[in-house]
Amino acid sequence: MTDVSGELVFRRGKKVGKAVYQNRALSKEGLSERLFALLFSGLVYPQIWEDPDVDMEAMELAEGHRIVTIASGGCNILAYLTRSPARIDAVDLNGAHIALNKMKLAAVRHLPSQADLFRFFGEAGIGHNSHAYDRFIAPNLDAASRTYWESRNWRGKRRIATFDGNFYKTGLLGLFIAAGHRVAKLYGVNPAEIMIARGRAEQRRFFDERLAPVFERRLLRFVTSRKSSLFGLGIPPAQYDSLLTSGDGSMAGVLRTRLEKLACDFPLEDNYFAWQAFARRYPKPGEAALPAYLDQANYATIRVNADRVAVHHANFTEHLAAKDAGSVDRYVLLDAQDWMSDAQLNALWTEITRTAAAGARVIFRTAAEPSLLPGRLSPALLGQWHYEADQSLHYTARDRSAIYGGFHLYVKKPA
Repeated sequence: MTDVSGELVFRRGKKVGKAVYQNRALSKEGLSERLFALLFSGLVYPQIWEDPDVDMEAMELAEGHRIVTIASGGCNILAYLTRSPARIDAVDLNGAHIALNKMKLAAVRHLPSQADLFRFFGEAGIGHNSHAYDRFIAPNLDAASRTYWESRNWRGKRRIATFDGNFYKTGLLGLFIAAGHRVAKLYGVNPAEIMIARGRAEQRRFFDERLAPVFERRLLRFVTSRKSSLFGLGIPPAQYDSLLTSGDGSMAGVLRTRLEKLACDFPLEDNYFAWQAFARRYPKPGEAALPAYLDQANYATIRVNADRVAVHHANFTEHLAAKDAGSVDRYVLLDAQDWMSDAQLNALWTEITRTAAAGARVIFRTAAEPSLLPGRLSPALLGQWHYEADQSLHYTARDRSAIYGGFHLYVKKPA
């Protein structure tokens, strides 16, 4: 029988389907995987949800390093440029993310000023951003990316017009956060009210008294018990199962714990992830911390280094296979390994180990707390890497995005 969902993903994102499918098409698990792949072939992350400050510290990122990273929303790639690495290869299976990354790089290079860059990516309701795109960005963008941003939706509006409103309310992640706000308001809670808290004690009080009780509601617990409920977070079925190993064994409990960290563990003025989750916007300059690429202090460095980034619509393992031995210093896998079978993990780490330079570092995140490599990666591969257990716990605690169970750092052992 024809796998209809697979054909749709072939047309909209064949590479995503190949990465996700692990079960037969007509099985319950297989149908769930194919629905996720179909949704994931569009824009998922308007903003990346991994803390680049933690990334750069864990990588000990410095001038001259060669990085291969998953692109996602592109914010972190631009943050890495503040350390002047020699080269960044940004790899992604999702064509929408590729178009977003290429557009961000073109905007950094060709918008007239840092103020223009901030208006485009940092503010909401700037009605002339699409005109700035037409004048400064589009002439310097590749044909495929232009086609993506200039194609029209069912209402006849171009995709780029989302930047005239609030781009961060779009994509699966933006829709998921909006749904979370609607559910909270259904129970009489406006999550945005946490933004008036003065200090972490008031943040804690708001969470305990207003937000935490929502996770005890039967409807929320029922809805989040379905794997498809977290597709908006970019969490495929296999990763949903990993998440359940944390907390009290219920997805509502896991989400409560992760939101608690986001709401309570960091001052709001230091955490732009909390601003996006609760206020649905970035802070204004001087109001609170901004993503590194939108901070005026980093603008000149990022702009001069922007040509060091190459964006690839490719599978991470296959991309590494085309590289020379010993040619990569740093690897950023985000949470992609949570999706992988044992065979895929071993294929990936075979190429990582082959291409790793002396002292290479690999960082990744997991939905569950422990590293997923022991017991799944072959001893011959794993034995060539040292797991920095204490540092991994330290960086997990410091990750301001707060949505992952674990941050993990592996360092290549001397030959």
